[in-house]
Amino acid sequence: MPNPMPNSHSSQSKILHLLKTQGEMVASRLAEQLDMTSMGARQHLEVLESEGLVGHKFVSEGKGRPKKKWFLTDKAQSKFPDAHANLLVNLLGHMQTQLGDAAYDNLIKVREAEMLNSYQAELDLFEPLEDKLNKLAELRSAEGYMAQVLLEDDQFLFVENHCPICAAAKKCQQFCRSELSIFRTVLGCDIERTEYILEGARRCAYQIKAKRL
Repeated sequence: MPNPMPNSHSSQSKILHLLKTQGEMVASRLAEQLDMTSMGARQHLEVLESEGLVGHKFVSEGKGRPKKKWFLTDKAQSKFPDAHANLLVNLLGHMQTQLGDAAYDNLIKVREAEMLNSYQAELDLFEPLEDKLNKLAELRSAEGYMAQVLLEDDQFLFVENHCPICAAAKKCQQFCRSELSIFRTVLGCDIERTEYILEGARRCAYQIKAKRL
């Protein structure tokens, strides 16, 4: 097993965060973003791999040698907030069993109304769509979604790199449908989900159907 390095915990946490938010990467790119040598990045990656938190694969990209790309393992997801996932799943199961589907559906409606009112009050303070998106990303990140706003082909992409209620959403996908409805309402524009964690994607991504002004 590789020997620990000074400040290794901080650097390794940053590596996990970068792989979570940006996807698989080669060591040299990680090194560049962390302002360290490629060898230093590889040493950190080897430690993380020995702990089962990252893995690697070789990817061919045109001519030349295949590139060694690093990615997060399923075990690494425990390093990110889960909003008490197991407790929530158990509570949802008991509610559905004991109170029936009507109470279950009502829970989703109450949650949706509360989130809608909360987000709307915050976003109404902003006028340009970009400002609204950035504020929504701030709110969602505070809830553990690691959200960010990107610009692709002169259109906005709202990205959530983590789902702190993923286990609950697997059991009850109304959570996801509810959140998409909320986004459309508070932003006042059409939105399409283009990447979905529950379908195996690394992240949830939403294409905003409005041009950047």
